[in-house]
Amino acid sequence: MSAPRLEIDLDKIHHNAHVLVDRLVDRGISVTAVMKASLGSPEIANAVLSAGVSMVGDSRMENIEAMNRAGVKAPMMLIRSPMISDARRVVRYADLSLNSELDVIRKLSRAAKSAGKRHGIVLMVELGDLREGIMPADLERIAGSVISMPYIDLHGIGANLACHCGVSPDANNMAELSNLADAIEKAFGVTLRIVSGGNSANLNWALSGASTGRINNLRLGESILLGCEPLHRQPIEGLHTDAITLVAEVIESKIKPSQPWGEVAQTAFGKKTLAADRGNIAQAILAVGQQDVDPEGLSAPTGIDVIGASSDHLIVDCSHRLLQVGAEIRFQLNYSAMVRSMTSPFVSKVLRASSNSIQVQAKTHPLPKNHIIVT
Repeated sequence: MSAPRLEIDLDKIHHNAHVLVDRLVDRGISVTAVMKASLGSPEIANAVLSAGVSMVGDSRMENIEAMNRAGVKAPMMLIRSPMISDARRVVRYADLSLNSELDVIRKLSRAAKSAGKRHGIVLMVELGDLREGIMPADLERIAGSVISMPYIDLHGIGANLACHCGVSPDANNMAELSNLADAIEKAFGVTLRIVSGGNSANLNWALSGASTGRINNLRLGESILLGCEPLHRQPIEGLHTDAITLVAEVIESKIKPSQPWGEVAQTAFGKKTLAADRGNIAQAILAVGQQDVDPEGLSAPTGIDVIGASSDHLIVDCSHRLLQVGAEIRFQLNYSAMVRSMTSPFVSKVLRASSNSIQVQAKTHPLPKNHIIVT
């Protein structure tokens, strides 16, 4: 089997999604499974849909289109504010989208009219993390404009926290979002179907026992795929943290000094660091690099430490134990490492499923060359 590769356990992903859906439904919250880290994989989409998620979301239209072509049967949400230039694609392939700009929504309205269909809008509200969102004081005015647009349905409001500045979801900012939903409904006599509180960073708050107010949806990606919460990267009890594993092959194994010699300048990626002198070490090079993965997001097996990487080489310290050339080393990944390796065309993806509840559709659509299905 080729390396480097990601080994993706669909049963574990299904389990993670099922546990989160069950825990959140008791809090009155549905789950939108975010597929962007998996490039809109229809196999992963079907695994989480069979676990009970209510919708799938993605930030890239290419992934939403791929899931549509593969026959994934679920409402599709574009979770990044649409580009005006993509309005026709958005209306054609996505059922609803997260928005914060009136000019974009007007273009979506015109595109929806041309297509003879309606498009759902969730207005994003700025709650302090300073990524996308309408300032709360402007929300009522903008909501009124959206409600008046033809071929557009205001499905709800939402927020995103913890991605840009690391602001944590808590009782205060979630209560503010709930209050804004109430105010919109009162002002215009409408019912908001969706009040989307945020992403996997919301889980600590959502499952704490605190009042969830009007929040009835979360957009979950990292917690489903990696079994951890993003605020402190702690494992979530009862979830698998090893559903996705990176496997890389050793291409060189030698005893070398732990420190370089000669005049030292910047590395290929602009760093200038010197490791502590540990004498001679058993150093191995693996055939994977910065182009394929975030090396700082890798967790190596016991006795192996990642000490550096260039575009195509991962250098590890094996202490005093030489690895065999051709041996395969398995790494756990954080979110950054997973996203980069998922999107690298040079990393094969091997998907496994043994559960009868998961339908792997290898025979129903063509897969990219770097995807392998093992059932």
